[in-house]
Amino acid sequence: MIDLAVTTKAESFERIRDPLAERGIRVRHVDPTGRAIPLSEPSSPWSASQFDVGYVYPSRPMEGAVLDAAIDVSWVNDRDAVATSRNKAGVLASLDRACVPVPESVLVSNPADEPALVEAFERVGPPVVVKPNSTTRGVGVARADDLDSFLGLCDYLGLVHDFTATGDRSFLVQEYLPDARDYRVMVVDGEYAGAVERRLPADAREAGRWKHNVHRGAAATGVDLPAGLREVAEDVAATLGISLLGVDLLVTADRAVVNETNARPTIDEAEKYEPGFYDRLAALIETRT
Repeated sequence: MIDLAVTTKAESFERIRDPLAERGIRVRHVDPTGRAIPLSEPSSPWSASQFDVGYVYPSRPMEGAVLDAAIDVSWVNDRDAVATSRNKAGVLASLDRACVPVPESVLVSNPADEPALVEAFERVGPPVVVKPNSTTRGVGVARADDLDSFLGLCDYLGLVHDFTATGDRSFLVQEYLPDARDYRVMVVDGEYAGAVERRLPADAREAGRWKHNVHRGAAATGVDLPAGLREVAEDVAATLGISLLGVDLLVTADRAVVNETNARPTIDEAEKYEPGFYDRLAALIETRT
C-alpha cells in the first residue's frame, strides 16, 4: 500500500480517497498550516517513514518547504510545478511563444505610472478584465468597461500593493470575451482525461454576472470536448511540463484560448472524466515512488 500525502482536505480529498484505495494507494491528510511546527527532529509531527509520495505541493510555499523537508518524498506536482502554474503571466507568455492560443494580455508591475496604465488599457481594448497575477478561484477579478473605471481599479490595487508585506505586486489586464464558454480540462501525465463546462445559472447571467467560477455559484457539468480542444490542453501541459494539470479554456464561436492553468486542480466526480481516469491517476502516483 502506497501512503499518499495530501495537503488539502477539501472536495478532492474526499473524492479521490476511495477510488485510490481500491488501487492500493492510501490517501492521508497532512496539513502544515494553522499550527505551530517544531523544526528539529524528532519533534517534527511528521517523519520520512510516514509517506511514500506527495500529491501536490502545499499552496503556502513557506510551510510547504518545512513539510517537504520532514516527509522527504517526491510530489506528483512539486513546488516548481505549482509556482509555474500560479504565475498567470508567466504561463501566458510561455504558451504564446509555443504558439498556443492565449487572450491578449498585459502584465502590469506596480507601481506603474498613468501613461503606462493607459497604454495597457488601449492595447487590450475595452472592456478589459483586471486580475491579480497569483490568486485562484476568481479572487480579485474585475471588469472595467471604460478608462476611468480601469484607472480606479488600478488605484485600489496600488493601495493594496503599498502594504510592504505584499509579495506579488503585479496584475494582468486581459481582453474580455463575451459569451465565451468556460471549460476546465484535466490532463493526466500528458494526456486528456476529461473536462467540465463551468456555467452560471441563467438568472445569474441575466443579472449581469459573468465569472463562471464554481466557488462563485457556477455548476460544473461533464462534457465531451472535440479533439482540437483536447489537443490544446495537452499542448499546454507539455509546454509547462506539469504532470497533473487543470487547463482553463475560453471558447467563442470563432476561437479558443487558454485563460489560466491550475497545478492544484480540484478533482470532480469520476463520471465527468474519461473511463480509466483513476487508473491513470494511480499510475502517475506510482511513478513517484
